[in-house]
Amino acid sequence: MRLPKIGPAFLVTAAFIGPGTIITASMAGANYGLSLVWALLFAMVATLVLQEMAARLGIVSQQGLGENIRHAIKQPLIKALVIMLVVSAIVVGNGAYQSGNISGASLGLVSVVEQLGWEVSYVNWLFPLSIGVIAFLLLITGSYKVIESALVLLVGLMSVAFIVTFFLSDPQWLELGKGFIAFDLPTGATLTVIALIGTTVVPYNLFLHASTASKKWHSVDDISKARQDLFVSIPLGALISVAILSTAASAFFGKQISLQSAADIAPSLQPLFGDAASIFLGFGLFAAGISSAITAPLAAAFALSGILNLDKSLNGFGFRLTWIIILILGVLISSAGFKPVTIIWFAQIANGLLLPLISIFLLWIVNTQALGEYRNNRWQNIAATAVIFITLLLGGRSLMSAFGLL
Repeated sequence: MRLPKIGPAFLVTAAFIGPGTIITASMAGANYGLSLVWALLFAMVATLVLQEMAARLGIVSQQGLGENIRHAIKQPLIKALVIMLVVSAIVVGNGAYQSGNISGASLGLVSVVEQLGWEVSYVNWLFPLSIGVIAFLLLITGSYKVIESALVLLVGLMSVAFIVTFFLSDPQWLELGKGFIAFDLPTGATLTVIALIGTTVVPYNLFLHASTASKKWHSVDDISKARQDLFVSIPLGALISVAILSTAASAFFGKQISLQSAADIAPSLQPLFGDAASIFLGFGLFAAGISSAITAPLAAAFALSGILNLDKSLNGFGFRLTWIIILILGVLISSAGFKPVTIIWFAQIANGLLLPLISIFLLWIVNTQALGEYRNNRWQNIAATAVIFITLLLGGRSLMSAFGLL
C-alpha cells in the first residue's frame, strides 16, 4: 500500500501546533479536565473543511487566497478596506504569534537542558536570537523543498515528544472518550473553547495552504493528493493537541497547581510523572516553537505578497522583506523578556473572532465561476456554512460575555 505524500497540509500542522496551542490546551486541561476535548474535535473538522477549500482554490487557480481576494473584489473602496483589514490582521497577528513562538522554543530548550542537570546561565537574548537565526537560515534558502523537509522533521519530533508524554501521564481513557461526545461547556469555559478553536483554525493558515498548494501541485488531477495530505496531517495535529490537553488534565486538574506560562508546564510534570515526561515535553515545546517560528513569517509573506500584488516567489524582494520584518519583531519582543502567555492567549481569542470573516471570503470565492466544475458542491457549502455559523455564535457569545451581557 502506497503511503500518501505529505506536503502543504503538514506546514499547516507545523503552524498551528506552536506554544500557543501548548499553553491553551494545557490551561484547558488544567482548568476543565477532559470536558473540552470535543472542542478540539470540532476544531479538527473545521480545519479539514476550510483548509480543503483553500488547497483546492490554490491548485485550480494557481494563486494564493490573497490574490484571489484582490481579483474577486471589483469595487475599489471595498477592496481597499478589505486589503487594509487583511494586512493589519496578518501583521499584528503574526507579530504577536512570532514572539510567542520564539519564546516558547527558547523555554523548551532551557527546560530540557535544566532537566538533564546541566548548569545553564540563561541570557534573555541568546536563545531567542539563536532560534531566529535558525529560522532565518531556512527561509533565506528560498527553497520550498528545504523548508518543507525541515518542518516535516520538526513535526515528527514534536509528535513523538507529546504522544510519549501523554502515555507517561497515565491518561484516563474512559473520561477521555466521554469528553469527545459529551459536548459539555462548564461555566466560564466559553473563551477557552474559542481559544482552542483559534489555536487550531488559524486565518493565516488559509493563506499559507492556498499558496503552498499552488506551488507544489500544478494540475487539477492533484486535488486528490492534496486531500490525502490533508487527511493525514490535520488529524495528526489534532492528536497532538488532545495529547497535550489530556496530559495537563492528568497533571493539574483539581490539584491546585497554577499555570502562569509555558515554562511552568515541563518542570511541573517532573515530580508527578518523572524526569522523562518533563524532558519529552521540553523537546516538544522546542520543536513546536521553532516550527511555528518558521511558518508564521512564511504565511505572512504569502498573504501580503498576494493581497498587495508583490513578487510571490520565495526569493522575491517583497516576499523576503515581509518575513524578515516578522522574524525581527518576534526576536526583539521575545528578547525583551516579556512573558508571552497573555499575548498568545488573547491572540488565540482574536483569531477565533477573525476566523469567520476570512472564512466567508474563502467560501464566497470557491463558489465563483472562476473555479468552474471545481466549485463547492452542496455538501461542501453546508459543511462550510455550519463551521462559519458556529464560529460566529462562539465569537458573539464571547463578546457579550466580555461586555457583561451574559
